[in-house]
Amino acid sequence: MFEAKQREVIKVPDRVKRALREILGAENCLDDEMDRLLYSYDATRIKMLPDVVAIPENQEQVQKIVQICYEEGIPVTPRGAGSGYTGGALPVKGGVVVSFEKMDKILEIDEDNAIARVQPGVITYRLQKAVEKVGLFYPPDPASYKYCTLGGNVAENAGGPRCVKYGVTREYIMELNTVIHTGEIIHTGRPTLKDVAGYDITRLFIGSEGTLGLFTEITVKLIPKPQAAKTVMAIFSDIAAVGKTVKDIFKAGIQPSALEFMDKLAINAVEDFGHFGLPRDAEVLLLIEVDGHPRAIDDQIVEVARICEQNGAKVQIAKTAKEAEKLWEARRALSPAVSKLGRVKINEDIVFPRSYLPEALPRLREIGKKYNLKMVNFGHIGDGNVHANFMIDGRDEDELKRTEKAVEEVFELALSYGGSITGEHGVGITKAPFMKKQFRPPELEIMRGIKKVFDPKDLINPGKMDID
Repeated sequence: MFEAKQREVIKVPDRVKRALREILGAENCLDDEMDRLLYSYDATRIKMLPDVVAIPENQEQVQKIVQICYEEGIPVTPRGAGSGYTGGALPVKGGVVVSFEKMDKILEIDEDNAIARVQPGVITYRLQKAVEKVGLFYPPDPASYKYCTLGGNVAENAGGPRCVKYGVTREYIMELNTVIHTGEIIHTGRPTLKDVAGYDITRLFIGSEGTLGLFTEITVKLIPKPQAAKTVMAIFSDIAAVGKTVKDIFKAGIQPSALEFMDKLAINAVEDFGHFGLPRDAEVLLLIEVDGHPRAIDDQIVEVARICEQNGAKVQIAKTAKEAEKLWEARRALSPAVSKLGRVKINEDIVFPRSYLPEALPRLREIGKKYNLKMVNFGHIGDGNVHANFMIDGRDEDELKRTEKAVEEVFELALSYGGSITGEHGVGITKAPFMKKQFRPPELEIMRGIKKVFDPKDLINPGKMDID
């Protein structure tokens, strides 16, 4: 699981390299060893070398790349920013990596219809800032939003803190242009709020991890920008009380725009990393944001604070927007901060139904203790999405075996409550062995059948999700 390696490397013949250079120009067709190394890894730190890196600048070039490679039996792996945690952008079988870094244009912001059309290489944060200038809002906000791309977000159905209220990427994708194995463009969806004609192939593509085709244009839905937001920090000494607090907030009829938690190790890692002023002695910390009309959120934040205090928390309401932003900066710093606790970070993003959180969170923490591992828990607790991180050295055989067993127990715990092995990171290669735990054989066979329809030769991002 932690030592995935390329077992089959398909080389790109010289005649194909020449054809790709004619299509892209020599500067956008890279086969130097150093260039290939730069595109050989993602946030997993697993390295798999492509034979060629192709960097298209438009849709037509993507079509030609796919058509030539497919005819020649060469694997094609789409790549956004390489920020994924499951190896989704790794070229498992070598071949050609298609990097969308130069297809980074915001093509249109249509204020009347509240939509935006973008190329897949647009950075999420850049789109958010552009639409906010005209009073609109694109909610999905993965932790990597300042460098991850829309194409990668769609491929992984990315989430983030705001998804507890606003939903994941899937809820905002209206149209896709996708290059399939023949080199043809499949256009799916409509720029309308209602469309029930035919099968919903757009939703099939979202979260498919680039295994069915390569996105070249994306239309996203926008909503009005919230007028105001307020944040409260709640400090707990009991992790079970955190789960109960989450339940109580929703029972009170309050829909937070973000509801995040960090355990003690996470809090101290963030403080070591950036000195944000978080309480180092806290056992667990909740960050809760509500947004909407200024008068409505004044009442809501007071009620949220009351519920937290009722469950034994010490509460601090951010007095200014700057104070609130500092708290959220601390939350977004978690991934790099936690990485400093060990040479290797095994990052899982399991999901529990919210009602089981009071019972499940203490059991989750016990897994780390059972295997004598440094385990850091944080995440989007408002929608039950918990990031369980094992910080290890990675060179000790016994430690690796203990970690593998611990990860299996983490997945089994989530599934025992009717949850999932992943809430936003996807499956890729690191979680592929666990697909059979979540899905029965007939369900996996249906997925494999869908893959065959769109990719009969298994050359479009092969080796992912155990559906080859």
